[in-house]
Amino acid sequence: MFGESVVNKIRGLAAEIDQSRGIPVELMNWMFKEKLFKLFAPEELGGSMLDLPAALRVIEKVSEIEGNLGWLTAIGSGGGMFVPYIQKGQTDILFNGEKAVLAGSGHPQGTAKRVDGGFIVTGEWKYCSGAEFATFFTANSMKEDGEVTSFIFMPDQVEVLHDWKAFGLRGTGSHTIKVEDAFVPEERTFNLMHKLNDYDGPVHTFPFVPFSQATFTSVCLGIAANFLREAKVIAARRLKEGADPFEKVLTDIQKNEEELQRELYHFYEEIEALWEDHLGGKLLTAEQEDHFSRTCKKPVEQAITRAGMLVRRLGMEAIMEDSAINKIWRDLYTAGQHTFITP
Repeated sequence: MFGESVVNKIRGLAAEIDQSRGIPVELMNWMFKEKLFKLFAPEELGGSMLDLPAALRVIEKVSEIEGNLGWLTAIGSGGGMFVPYIQKGQTDILFNGEKAVLAGSGHPQGTAKRVDGGFIVTGEWKYCSGAEFATFFTANSMKEDGEVTSFIFMPDQVEVLHDWKAFGLRGTGSHTIKVEDAFVPEERTFNLMHKLNDYDGPVHTFPFVPFSQATFTSVCLGIAANFLREAKVIAARRLKEGADPFEKVLTDIQKNEEELQRELYHFYEEIEALWEDHLGGKLLTAEQEDHFSRTCKKPVEQAITRAGMLVRRLGMEAIMEDSAINKIWRDLYTAGQHTFITP
């Protein structure tokens, strides 16, 4: 999907991402060029409008290359799910342009007071991945009548609090955003129950929770594959240096790779089946959604468990914060903490 030279270059910058807690400009430009934030945006707005299974494979591959980029791809492209629900005039403004990308939060927070022409909104929202480079922001807040509505903020209305201090995925800029008495015109509000334009595709009506679980699972399994790749490099090097116990470690890593491939096959088999039902007009039943939730959560939990066990066997290198394997492990554990895929 991506050439070896590109993969090696990105992995060569992984330590810089971790230490600087940001994404180098050249990698941001690469993500924009590859339309990684527009997997679910229509071609009219410069997007790819991929089917869900195809997009998940892109997210997985980017995550396997570098976890921060994979997470940002999942979050940024997920913003494209809002496209059909925003007034067309605003959609054309907000989503057009190669570098258009949103950050935000789905958790209802803050207050929204109706005034002439719109609302005055005040609030804070945590974990807004991509906050440092977003061209606009979305957040949910409660109106005076108790209804939860989504609001669109422009960068000059938002204060980024730079409080993302997690030990992994450090480069995602998943900071808290704050707005205070920000005026949001009526046309920059939306509700995911009301379609307002014809930019939609099948993915936009796929149930939100399974969609989110699928994207986060793709991130975690991609990072897990990168962890096993790096673990194999370490084990092979130590074995070559004469550390005989690493022969068994190398064998176990290979077994873990086989298990991960089986889990990936099962994951995609399940999502393909759900997608076919969706295209055929079948609504997902509660039983199907529950089963798919387990399909996502189980391999993520197993990937984290396997990685933790291998860290114990890879020597002191694995616990050094500036080692590649440690960084990948921290990214995996952090990605797996999202509430949609925790046990």
